[in-house]
Amino acid sequence: MALEKTWRWFGLKDSVKLSDLKQMGIEGVVTALHHIPNGEVWPVEEIMKVKNAIEAHGMRWSVVESLPVSEGIKTKSPDRPRLIRNYQESLRNLGKCGIDTVCYNFMPVLDWVRTDLHYTLPSGGEVMYFDFPTFVAFDAFILKRPGAENDYPADIVALAREKHASMTQEEAEKLAHNIIVVTQGFIDGVVDGSTPDYKKVFLKFIDTYKEIDRDRLRQHLADFLRDVVPVAEESGVNLCIHPDDPPFPVLGLPRIVSTKEDFEWIIQQVDSISNGLTFCTGSLSVRSSDKLVDIVKSVGHRIHFLHLRNNVLLPDGCFHEYGHIHGVVDMYAVMKALLEEQQRRVKEGRKDLRMPVRPDHGIKMLDDYAREANPGYPLIGRLKGLAELAGLEMGIERSMKDQQN
Repeated sequence: MALEKTWRWFGLKDSVKLSDLKQMGIEGVVTALHHIPNGEVWPVEEIMKVKNAIEAHGMRWSVVESLPVSEGIKTKSPDRPRLIRNYQESLRNLGKCGIDTVCYNFMPVLDWVRTDLHYTLPSGGEVMYFDFPTFVAFDAFILKRPGAENDYPADIVALAREKHASMTQEEAEKLAHNIIVVTQGFIDGVVDGSTPDYKKVFLKFIDTYKEIDRDRLRQHLADFLRDVVPVAEESGVNLCIHPDDPPFPVLGLPRIVSTKEDFEWIIQQVDSISNGLTFCTGSLSVRSSDKLVDIVKSVGHRIHFLHLRNNVLLPDGCFHEYGHIHGVVDMYAVMKALLEEQQRRVKEGRKDLRMPVRPDHGIKMLDDYAREANPGYPLIGRLKGLAELAGLEMGIERSMKDQQN
């Protein structure tokens, strides 16, 4: 038995082709219908086009990442009933097409956040960096969100003020554009890059959450789960929520998928195997790097999708990404816990044994500099990570078998 080796593919416009993935030993493709607007139904015909293209190369469409949860669902706007019906219909259509795993997130307005998309490591490779004071400078002094300075520690705000004072107008604009548009555009961000005053539009989205605190957002998630999990279960689909990235509040917005306790709360809302989790070491390790194995032991039975990568944690809430097996994450212990969970599933006779895993993000290196790619998704860096994770997995699995014999 082994974890299913998968790869995030962004469709026909991706510089990495399906034929490349087959050569790399990929078993399952992770992708989405990026051309379907948020909140609209995914038709069977469009799902099958992608599924057939993948299967023509001898692979399977392993995971949908993602079927976006519209802001109207998160805020419970007047349009919520229609958005829920469309989400339910998309799940039914995915089930009809044999797609059985759907990753989604419930992060308000902004998905994952980084302040530097080209941070250079001592090796010369590039990764993405989150500098907390720089982000606060963006929020309080560039975006100028009302009350922003009150949402962060005073010492971080002081550092942010200094950083903003040292920026040129061009640097400030580039920072805002990267955070709002560049990192979000390929994952169905709320602001289109063609919007002239994108910062103003972004502030309007944030303002829709002014009456929504952590408890209320949790209630909105619980209501969403009660509406969609039964449909997913009937359709043979497992939903798996992705943790917040980073796993702490930003922009004055609540975060509700950041800790082991959050995961435990989520799976308690609807008692169904279809109400599951995406286990992302990159996101979770920023806050709980020493508790990742505890998370697997606590909620491993509901983990349906694995994102594995590593970080280096720095002072003042800062961190940068760092490949896959080296960094703050004890990837050996994590991998061993995941393989033990897979063994439990075999003994229990469960059908969801594949446990698809993908190398999440990667170091930009070598030929990656001559290739177009979305932020965080270089070919060579991720392929290196895939090889490292596969080698680690094989060694642990062999050791476990030898101990049993």
